[in-house]
Amino acid sequence: QVQLVESGGGLVQAGGSLRLSCAASGLTFSSYAMGWFRQTPGKEREFVAAINRSNWSNGYTYYADSVKGRFTIFRDNAKSTAYLQMNSLKPEDTAVYYCAAGPGVRTDTSEYDYWGQGTQVTVSS
Repeated sequence: QVQLVESGGGLVQAGGSLRLSCAASGLTFSSYAMGWFRQTPGKEREFVAAINRSNWSNGYTYYADSVKGRFTIFRDNAKSTAYLQMNSLKPEDTAVYYCAAGPGVRTDTSEYDYWGQGTQVTVSS
């Protein structure tokens, strides 16, 4: 069956960096766009970034305004893994981060077919 497994979350001070990974199995990774979303308690899951099927960062990418210029999404199709490099982290970036696979670069959660279990990112001030 399809599995998306996130890793790389943790506790970091404001201004620091983290790199999240999303390892995929059970699907043809290069056939799917990949997205990252985040969620805090009591709030809806929100879009962070997405990349189309192209390898590394050569493909089309799209970012939420709140992370543009600080976060970078890229992928390695040979490793069936997507990444989210997060720099200049802020306390408001604290959330559970989820990766998702879908047919295209979308910002709506309903347009993704598969989801990971999430990884916690906590940014201290």
